[in-house]
Amino acid sequence: MLALLIVVLTVALVIWRPFGIGAARAATLGAALALLCGVVRLSDLPLLWHATWNATLTLVALILLSLLLDAAGFFRWAALHVARWGAGSGRRLLALLIVFSAAVTALFANDGGVLILTPLVLEIALVLGLSQAATLAFALAVGFVVDATSLPLTISNLTNIIAADTQQIGFLEYAKKMVPVNLAVVLACLGVLFAVYGRTLPRRYNVSALPDPSRAVKSWGVFRAGWVALPVLLLGAFVAEPLGVPLCAVVGACAAGVALVAARSRNISTRRIYRHAPWNVVMFSLAMYTVVSGLRHAGLTAQYGLWLSGWAAKGEAQGLFASGLSVAALSAGLNNLPALLTALLGLQDSGLSAETQKTLTYAAVVGADIGPKLTPIGSLATLLWMHVLGRRGLTVTWGQYFRAGLLLTPPVLLVGLLALWAVGG
Repeated sequence: MLALLIVVLTVALVIWRPFGIGAARAATLGAALALLCGVVRLSDLPLLWHATWNATLTLVALILLSLLLDAAGFFRWAALHVARWGAGSGRRLLALLIVFSAAVTALFANDGGVLILTPLVLEIALVLGLSQAATLAFALAVGFVVDATSLPLTISNLTNIIAADTQQIGFLEYAKKMVPVNLAVVLACLGVLFAVYGRTLPRRYNVSALPDPSRAVKSWGVFRAGWVALPVLLLGAFVAEPLGVPLCAVVGACAAGVALVAARSRNISTRRIYRHAPWNVVMFSLAMYTVVSGLRHAGLTAQYGLWLSGWAAKGEAQGLFASGLSVAALSAGLNNLPALLTALLGLQDSGLSAETQKTLTYAAVVGADIGPKLTPIGSLATLLWMHVLGRRGLTVTWGQYFRAGLLLTPPVLLVGLLALWAVGG
């Protein structure tokens, strides 16, 4: 009960952030409390760091790369082109923004996607003179998609990287399984978002009001370097694994290459970008893993693993849905990182075969990426999204978000799990 209480208290601190403390400090306080109470031992810390270092450093490098490209106008250029391709149709614009958001999320992770895309969508809505209802519809669509479609690659979400590292799932192996699942999820997002917000969208908008995309580019050198870095990143991720090169080294090398070009640009302040890079993600990830590992020492993750094992014994579909739905529920109530960590530790203690553990891990990732959209506290990306909206004067109440989450999340989650089952777990 003490271990569970510390987890709940830590998540509450991360969400509410009393006295202005950040998520990393809140998680660190929880980890310190777990160590002081003896729920976690100091001797466990090296093992916990070994389990999280690659995932957290990869995420930091991805967000640093995205911030550099964003400063160069890379994403604004792309977003303006997307708005022009909409050809004045509000419905076509929504469809294109959903696909664009899914593509950005796949390569730059959900946290980077929400920080970049939300201000861009609000800016485009302002330029086009859209109503507040239409602006909110576009913003909600982007905020939902950046989490829900963060399944296809390990680099698309911190939870994906941690799950792949824990179960030793390779980059190519993961992509073969989850790219088809993510395509189904993107189609489901298109369906539910049109069903919920179709009437809110403007029938037509004035394309001529949009500025020339080329004017958005502040550094053509960094802009071109970004187009080189992206294919190198993907190719490197596929090639590096058999050579034993960690994913963070590949992403870090790409970010370093773009950073070298940016350092020579007069229009980009690399020092400012480095200051705003999410270095505290490293501490946040390690601290949260430390807190959740207390549940393992208390035997709670083992009980969860036995519960999953019981469902898996009834059949692949039953085990898959038990894993995905339970992690989704935990993510919505606790936040997706501790929810996924709980599932991963439980699977390690379940006694299930390695292949079955992988199958249930994929389902857990689906639950951890889509399930948190049910509530505002489900993921850090959602909390960041609400913070960005608030700074731009667009307030989304928790009641509004709950209503949207209840309408959008269950059908998309169901499609994701069904698609995973269809491709063979």
